[in-house]
Amino acid sequence: MRQRRHTWQTLLTTAATLTVTALALTSCSGSTTEVKDKAAVSADSFTGKGPINYVSNRDASGAANKVIDEWNAAHPEEKVTFIELPDSADQQRQQLIQNAQIKSDTFSVLNLDVVWTSEFAANKWIMPLPADSIPTEKMIPATVNAATYRDVLVGAPYYTDGALLYFRSDLLKAAGIAAPPKTWAEMKTACAAILALPEAAKMSCYAGQFDKNEALTVNFSEAVASAGGTVVDAEGKPTLNTPEAKVGLNLLVDGFKDGMFPSDAITFLEEQGRRAFQDGEVVFMRNWPFLHASLSATDGSSKVAGKFGITSIPGVDGPGVSTLGGRNLAISPYTANKATALEFIKFFTSEEQSTKRLELSSRAPVYASLFADPAVIAKRPFFPTLLTSLENAQPRPKVVQYGATTKAIQEEVYAAITGAKDTDTALADLQTKLTELSK
Repeated sequence: MRQRRHTWQTLLTTAATLTVTALALTSCSGSTTEVKDKAAVSADSFTGKGPINYVSNRDASGAANKVIDEWNAAHPEEKVTFIELPDSADQQRQQLIQNAQIKSDTFSVLNLDVVWTSEFAANKWIMPLPADSIPTEKMIPATVNAATYRDVLVGAPYYTDGALLYFRSDLLKAAGIAAPPKTWAEMKTACAAILALPEAAKMSCYAGQFDKNEALTVNFSEAVASAGGTVVDAEGKPTLNTPEAKVGLNLLVDGFKDGMFPSDAITFLEEQGRRAFQDGEVVFMRNWPFLHASLSATDGSSKVAGKFGITSIPGVDGPGVSTLGGRNLAISPYTANKATALEFIKFFTSEEQSTKRLELSSRAPVYASLFADPAVIAKRPFFPTLLTSLENAQPRPKVVQYGATTKAIQEEVYAAITGAKDTDTALADLQTKLTELSK
């Protein structure tokens, strides 16, 4: 029997006797402390067996539900209940933090965006994991790094993401373009030729994600990295007062000024971009690999099935640098049944389960071996390209106060691409804001 799902709001009401002040959302609540020394973290510190709750956004593929069903069938005394969070990443983070701040035991295993890991670890909202509990030696190094805070593993890599450039291969061929673009300049030139074709009438060039949301932080970080710059350095200090950062931001600003991006792209998140590409409205799209399945659908829902290709995102002088996406599973220190939680994430993130999930989902696995599996490549021919993207990927700003950091980035970048501020002012204001946050 399929496990019963619950919403976060329904289950949290059982602990709703707390004050509004206790629920106040901050990116850092109180002083932060070092996580436990790596050598001191052992499975012995994970005690208690029994039912637990898995907290995640909706999994449209149904793959997560199947894994949970399999676990529950084998562990009737340690059943897992799926608590479903909203689709919005910002709302997911908010609700996860609120639960941690009231020290509720409602959440057991947390599905975290990779960029939240440092923040949650610094605030002790998740537990360090035993070093030998997760087979990190088999995983793509960037995914392990994203699950680590101050050299301590605090999450189990679940799936990973690297940005890809989807393109209309049929239209490139019709325009006499032999290869997909490697740079923004090449993409702009290709669009000029393609949009002159009768079959491309009313189409636009490029869809990214530019609404004032986490996706904008991702697109900006990639633009800066693809121009040879960084948003912050290894110590978390901002580095936006550089020529490279200005070039990166101007790629986005000029895209709207020049009409390279459709005007409604200012409201685009991943889903809106998918629809625009899938409905044949844009020639190029920056997005994540999991869209491959819906774009390839042959049931009539996709107008581009069999007509698109995938390559690396463009850069300034060559292929661009992807932002590392993906998710980690972590354990709340407030859950009673920590031993069950640890065993569950070991099961959920195992190579065996990752292989099974590939039958249902286009989410990229964290195990490098699966990218070389002929059976996997036969169904997902873009995996070698994706692996290259992942090997070169860079994280979003790896800072403790990530919530305030991404909010500042979204505000200033959005101001620049909408014309409310010029590029120099927006970058100077962002440098100032991030400098204060890094103190």
